[in-house]
Amino acid sequence: MIEVSHLVKKYGSHYAVNDLTFRVDRGQIYGFLGPNGAGKSTTMNIITGYLAPTSGKVKINGYDIQQEPEEAKRCIGYLPEMPPLYADMTVMEYLLFVSELKRVARKQRKDDIQDVMERTGVTEMKDRPIRNLSKGYKQRVGLAQALLGDPEIIILDEPTVGLDPKQIIEMRELIRGLREKHTVILSSHILSEVSAVCDQILIISTGKLVACDTPEGLTRLMTGEEELTLQVKGSAGRLEEVLSGLDGISGFEVKPVPETEEQRQESADAGEPENGENACAAAVIRVEEGCDIREEMFYRLAQNRLPILELHVTTKSLEDIFLELTASEKNSEEQEETDETEAEETESEETERTDTVEMKTEETEAKEIETTEEEDGHAGDL
Repeated sequence: MIEVSHLVKKYGSHYAVNDLTFRVDRGQIYGFLGPNGAGKSTTMNIITGYLAPTSGKVKINGYDIQQEPEEAKRCIGYLPEMPPLYADMTVMEYLLFVSELKRVARKQRKDDIQDVMERTGVTEMKDRPIRNLSKGYKQRVGLAQALLGDPEIIILDEPTVGLDPKQIIEMRELIRGLREKHTVILSSHILSEVSAVCDQILIISTGKLVACDTPEGLTRLMTGEEELTLQVKGSAGRLEEVLSGLDGISGFEVKPVPETEEQRQESADAGEPENGENACAAAVIRVEEGCDIREEMFYRLAQNRLPILELHVTTKSLEDIFLELTASEKNSEEQEETDETEAEETESEETERTDTVEMKTEETEAKEIETTEEEDGHAGDL
């Protein structure tokens, strides 16, 4: 569907996109995720043919976007971050204009426009000037123009920027509905947006692709050992004894859970010490890969009269994964820059030392020549 191979875009010495390679398959929604300035919009502009790469190739359904731009662009509907709307046109006038630009057959223009207006929910606004529409409806009109001509691929660059919460939910529903007929690439820096609608996630940082997987696959990739969160009714010391005797655990931390005000009052009324009968303890347990300790743990806890109040698997959120991946890539980039700077400084110091040695050598040779000439002059006088 879309093949991006070794894509590079440089501005002077700065890499906006640095050796980017990925593939987009048919019938899915891909989230293109990265911090601001990561190279997302630059990549979108190259894929859609708005910007030429420094090097590398982009193929849309087998067509090279640089060598065969018309054929490639017929396959694409594009909604940029700032929708290309004409404020003085009505919605209908604008969509008619776009359908002409896209060379939609004259006989089917009105039917196509009616279809995209219904899909994006702007039918009631068709006779309104675009300047009088809310931000949410302007985004809908922008999406409608991207859908005209029934392109196989829809590319959306930050489609929910500037929308209120209600409009964001509505836009997400529209995007989910596109999966039935189109392949979608959605560029965003909003994690909740990507995780809510996307089947696959590509994470980009400093112009490089750092991960590509399903949301579940990224979680498995970054989690490694499984972590369990456990809370029981009983003392922290007794819970620690039970966990110490279990196989398949690589480590754990146990701490007492403070009593609530109501529990403290009950203990005081009964003349019991604080954290007596109402004592609770919590633990975070790291389980070795491939091990399932639940059955044995339940048995041991029951034997020791430690009722389970809570047990669940702790997973990393998409936010945690995103921050970890982009931070490691940024640190790697900074380390490379530091190494290059140190290498340049070392080379400069070596050059300076070489120049100094050469200057001293030249001075020594000059003095030797001068001394020889003086000696020859004295010999002539004699």
